[in-house]
Amino acid sequence: MALSGKLIGYVEISKRGDIFHDLLRHKPHEMVAIASSKVHDCELHESERGDVGSVITWHFTHEGKRKISKQLIESVNEENHTIVFKVIGGELVEKVYKSFKHIFHVEPKGDKQLATWTLEFERADTSVPYPTSVMDYICNIVKDMDAHNNTI
Repeated sequence: MALSGKLIGYVEISKRGDIFHDLLRHKPHEMVAIASSKVHDCELHESERGDVGSVITWHFTHEGKRKISKQLIESVNEENHTIVFKVIGGELVEKVYKSFKHIFHVEPKGDKQLATWTLEFERADTSVPYPTSVMDYICNIVKDMDAHNNTI
């Protein structure tokens, strides 16, 4: 029996949504400098950076362990700064979940901006945990991105 789930995390940010969108879509390799204790490398495998269908592999540390996540950019919406990353390789889909997606977008909240991450996943059974530690990890990276002083 498969179990689908969704987790949504919000982080209030001081930078505009297009800045975050551009970084994650076209310059993900810059995350190494922004969050060096968390992100170690970002390799492009197919297509051009940021193109729908492009494939990248993230090398990172999560829960004290070095891991990888191979992701396909499944869709992009420039207007609402949305990027959908489908995880196609790495521990999340090879050892833990049957399927996994990261959806990023920025939405206005009054005079502020909210960076929103949605994790969509499918668990093989009820013994597989919800990815709350993954969400905490991603929200901390968003905070690192927002705190980064250089123009991102």
